[in-house]
Amino acid sequence: MPETPSPKGPAGGRPKARDPAGDVPPAPKAPGPVRPAHPSLSSFPVTPKVIDASGLVLGRAASLIAQRLLKGEHVVVVNAERAVVVGGRESILATYRESRARGSVRKGPFYPRRPDRIFRRTVRGMLPYRHDRGREAFHRIMAYVGVPGEFASLPRETLEPARVRPSLRPPLTLGEISRLLGSVGPW
Repeated sequence: MPETPSPKGPAGGRPKARDPAGDVPPAPKAPGPVRPAHPSLSSFPVTPKVIDASGLVLGRAASLIAQRLLKGEHVVVVNAERAVVVGGRESILATYRESRARGSVRKGPFYPRRPDRIFRRTVRGMLPYRHDRGREAFHRIMAYVGVPGEFASLPRETLEPARVRPSLRPPLTLGEISRLLGSVGPW
């Protein structure tokens, strides 16, 4: 006697979903746009502003760059490892260690160790990155350790209001902070 098909799928699990058009499988979804990890100079719609972060105070530079990003400029930051964090050495390191230790490995928040990523994260803190306007602005910044070859020929500018002032204590750079957080340089 022939077996009658059961309303349940094979192996008696959930019933099969029936396609009203027949047995035609659904068309695969088109993949969304893919963003490269580090865009090249040709991927920028306009020539970006190249800012040299050597000797700039991290927080001041990040706020000035965030203002430019919100106005629609494309910004490339070079020499991010030479940006300076002002304050007491031990309190700065304690703050960065706390940030790294917060959360869990699986859920975050994830805090970077590399100086270029710390710089971008600081700029992100100055943007309304949870809204479309801030998210789009955040995609217009790239930070690099050193000066990549494609940006070496472009004129570099500095942010005078963010320049570090002379002090009796030696400044702590992002390169030193990332080494003390456990990042292995050169990056």
